[in-house]
Amino acid sequence: MGLVIYNTLTRKKEPFVPSHPPKVGLYTCGPTVYNFAHLGNLRSYIFEDVLKRVLLWNKFKVKQVMNITDVGHLTSDADTGIDKMLLGAQREKKTVWQVAEFYTKAFQDDLKRLNILPPTTWCKATEHIKEQIALIQKLEKKGYTYFRGGNVYFDTSKLRDYGKLALLERQTETQARVEKDPNKKNQHDFVLWFTTSKFQEQEMKWPSPWGPAGYPGWHLECSAMAIKYLGEQFDIHCGGIDHIPVHHTNEIAQSEAATGKKPWVKYWLHNEFLVLAEGKRMGKSAGNILTLAELEQQGIHPLDYRYFCLGTHYRVPLMFSPAALEGAHHSRKKLREKVLELKKEKEGKKDSAVAKKYLHQFTEQINDDLNTPQALATMWEILKDEELGGKEKYVLLRQFDEILGLGLQKIREEKIPPEITKLAEERLNARRRKDWKKADELRQKIQRQGYTVGDTKEGPKESYEIKRA
Repeated sequence: MGLVIYNTLTRKKEPFVPSHPPKVGLYTCGPTVYNFAHLGNLRSYIFEDVLKRVLLWNKFKVKQVMNITDVGHLTSDADTGIDKMLLGAQREKKTVWQVAEFYTKAFQDDLKRLNILPPTTWCKATEHIKEQIALIQKLEKKGYTYFRGGNVYFDTSKLRDYGKLALLERQTETQARVEKDPNKKNQHDFVLWFTTSKFQEQEMKWPSPWGPAGYPGWHLECSAMAIKYLGEQFDIHCGGIDHIPVHHTNEIAQSEAATGKKPWVKYWLHNEFLVLAEGKRMGKSAGNILTLAELEQQGIHPLDYRYFCLGTHYRVPLMFSPAALEGAHHSRKKLREKVLELKKEKEGKKDSAVAKKYLHQFTEQINDDLNTPQALATMWEILKDEELGGKEKYVLLRQFDEILGLGLQKIREEKIPPEITKLAEERLNARRRKDWKKADELRQKIQRQGYTVGDTKEGPKESYEIKRA
C-alpha cells in the first residue's frame, strides 16, 4: 500500500499525495530556546523524525524546515505574560541572546543523541524580522489588521473559516486558553506585532512602521519562514496537539489571508502528549519535567527513550513511568546483543521469499500512519523466525532501522578498559555503603576519562552500566 497519514484538518486518514512529487515540503515546529527540551517535547521530534524517514523510505525527496523560536513566545499560548526568552534571561542572569545560543546548541545536541536526522534548513525567528514585517504589511493592505494600544492585531472576523483546524465552533477548551485583552475586537484576534505597550523589559526589539521599536508575535514567525523556504503552499506541517487550538490555527489564518491560497498546508500532523502516572502532561509550567541528560544520569541511554516512544503510536498519549522506561532499556539492550550475534553469522540468503514477506509487512505497517508499535513487533518476529538465517535477519534489521533510527548499523563490540570497570565497582560499593559523596566523585572521575556510568537493576540486585560518553 502507499503511504496513508492522519490529517488533523480533515480528522481522517488520507493517502499522501504531494503537490510536486517526488518533492515534499515539510515544516516542523521547533523549540522556544529558553530552557532545556524535556522528554515530552522530544517525543514530538522523534515522531517527526519517523515521519521524515518514512517519506524517504517511500522515495520522496524531503525538504524539511525547522524554526528556532528565540523571540516573541509569551508565557501563554495567546498574547499575555512576558517573552519566555526574557524569563530565561532573568532566571540565569544572562542576556536573552546568550540564553538563546546556549539552549539552541543544547537542543541540537539532544537531537543528535536521539539519532534524529537534521532538518534541511534551520531558521531563527530573530534572523527573519524583515520577512515578518513584510507579511504584516501584506495583511494590512488586504484589510486583515487593526492597530490598538500600540499593537498590530489580526482581525479573525474577516475570515469565515477561522478555526477550521481546531473546530473552534465545537471546542470550548480554546475559549479558556485565550485570555481577555481589552484592545481586541474579537476574542480570538491575536497580536502580529508588539510595541512597549505590553511590558518594558523586552531586550529584543526592532524598528518597524508601527511606532516605537517592538517585536513579533509568536505565530508570525512560522508563517513567514515557512513561506520563505517552502513557498506559499506546501505539503506537511507538524507539531504537538497543544499547537492545534491557538498556534497552528493562527498560522493558517494569517498565511491564507496573506497569500489568498487555500489550503496553505495540505496535511497537518500532530502527536499526543507524554503523560505522567497521575494523568498530567509533562510540562515546564507544571514543574514536572525530565530532561535527556537526567535520564542518562540514571543509566538510560537516549536511544532507550527513542525505543520507548516507538512502542506507542504517535497519536496515542504515551504513559511515562520509570518501570516502562526500564523495560525499553532492557529491550534495546537485548536487541543490541542480538545484532552483535547476527553480525557474525553467514547463514542464509540476502533476499529469500520469507525475508521479502517481512519487508513488505514492515512497509505496510509504517505506511499505515507510521504504525511503529506494529513495526517493532515485526522486528522481534523475524528474530524468532527459524525460517530465516542469521544473515537475512541482520539485513532486515538494518533496513528496518532506516525507519526506527536505533543506530543498529553502528553497533560494535566494545571492551571497557579494566581501570574504568574498577572505578565503577568502587562507585557501586560506595553507593551500597550510602557514601554518596564518594560515589559522586568516582562518577565524575569516570566521566573525565570519556565514559558514563549509570545505575541499573539486574534482578533484585543493584548494578551499573558503563558507556562511552
